Amino acid sequence: MDAEVLLCMHGFPTASWDWHRLWPELVARWRVIAVDMIGYGFSDKPSRYDYSLPDQADLYQEILESLGVRRVHVLAHDVGDSVAQELLARSIERTSDALEIASVCLLNGGLFPETHRPTWTQRLLISRLGFLVSRLMTERRFGASLSEVFGQRTKPAATELAEFWSLIAYNGGQRIAHKLIRYMIERRVHRERWVGALHADVPLRFINGPDDPVSGAHMIRRLREELPEADVVTLPGIGHYPQIEAPAEVLRAYLEFRAGVDGDRAAL
Repeated sequence: MDAEVLLCMHGFPTASWDWHRLWPELVARWRVIAVDMIGYGFSDKPSRYDYSLPDQADLYQEILESLGVRRVHVLAHDVGDSVAQELLARSIERTSDALEIASVCLLNGGLFPETHRPTWTQRLLISRLGFLVSRLMTERRFGASLSEVFGQRTKPAATELAEFWSLIAYNGGQRIAHKLIRYMIERRVHRERWVGALHADVPLRFINGPDDPVSGAHMIRRLREELPEADVVTLPGIGHYPQIEAPAEVLRAYLEFRAGVDGDRAAL
């Protein structure tokens, strides 16, 4: 039987490298696909391009189709959550080209635009001065901003921040940050569609670092209002990047989730 396919989707402003601490255990179990979205990491970063999350979803579908994949499990974070919500919405519509989504696990992300609390840097990027903020972005400023969303005891080391920055700055990527950040507007525009997708008849688990000032405990409170029976795993003391800050705990929670999903499927 073909191996189950796991699609790992990263967030803003980083890249698929975010999953590197889970990678050995994941690839030992499944066929894992992780690509840098356009504008991120080692992917192309065109300056004259209208970046959008539906477009990112299109690109994921095209990549998977080229690999002969029609059924996937999804593990996503941050902006990847929103792209996953779009893919879920398409699966509900059952269009001819829609992927079959076998399960979805979402880490910290802005599932509800009304509970998303952007950092000061993100607010500047989405403002009319965003293009200037992008041009003036430096490794030091980036590192200070990113560190704010980590837990107090799980701040990234200088070497880790340098690795993050190398992916962002690759091919001048920091200069398009104001274009990528437009996902914040898209979340408001597509709110009903993407929140509605969370009601899909697909196994869902949410793994959350509650100390995340952007999408932590306050987002989970809103989630429980929308989905009272939501399967939520909270990791005390952890911030916005659970897969970086607490990889062992995230892996444990994900493997537990998949054991239930795969066990149910085996019983059918």
